[in-house]
Amino acid sequence: MRFKNVTKSFSGRIAIHHISFAIPKGQIFGFLGPSGSGKTTTINILTGQLAQDSGEATILGKDTRELTADDLLNIGIMSDTIGVYERLSIYQNLLFFAKFHGISTDYLDHLLKALDLFDDKDKKALDLSTGMKQRLLLIQAVLHTPKLLFLDEPTSGMDPTLSQEVHRLLVSLKEKGVTIFLTTHDMQEATELCDEIALLYKGKIIEQGAPQDVIDKYSDKDKVVIRFQNGKSITVPKEETVNYLEQHILSIHTMEASLFSIFISLTGENFEHD
Repeated sequence: MRFKNVTKSFSGRIAIHHISFAIPKGQIFGFLGPSGSGKTTTINILTGQLAQDSGEATILGKDTRELTADDLLNIGIMSDTIGVYERLSIYQNLLFFAKFHGISTDYLDHLLKALDLFDDKDKKALDLSTGMKQRLLLIQAVLHTPKLLFLDEPTSGMDPTLSQEVHRLLVSLKEKGVTIFLTTHDMQEATELCDEIALLYKGKIIEQGAPQDVIDKYSDKDKVVIRFQNGKSITVPKEETVNYLEQHILSIHTMEASLFSIFISLTGENFEHD
């Protein structure tokens, strides 16, 4: 999967500007940015739903503007623009796709149990909560183990336990060679899950690389934060730590940055409130 100097505008407003990245097979790529930064536009170009104004976009070895119906069978997409049959149950919706792709009902049941939908499988899609519909769409996207998987905020609104189940599912798909393009607001999720991330701001990539490499680039490894049992804390050079070991210390931490703090330092804006 590759993007090279891709630009897209809508009515004169630039949505993405000279964006480039390449994603090797079997990796999880995190595309991080606030609402309106260009994440969905990028997915729509990669999946052939939009044509870029300039630059190159390729998946499955083809220009995304030339994808065929057969190519789309190798792609899984989860986003809030993907519909379901609202008068059918969870199970009926997914059984349709399972039969279409020749997937066993045993594997379908496995996914329903993994994402805690099995006991509710007879509920109509019309009556589902946002979180339940989110999980239905995720199963629909991964059911046929596609070569490429595009996930738009897959764990949004999920509790931590379910989010971890989703992470385990995505890692298992990665181990099968599935390439995953993931957008998320959750910086911690990206840090733990992704092989590489790109920070997107106002249509431009402002930082890119393996999550820990990006974190290390902006971390101050020469200082530590010492927290004392009386509630006070100080920041000192690492070599001075020994001077405080006789005191009532609660914890000692290195000055490691987070993707969240890095985004704020680069843009001056809160990631969650663009």
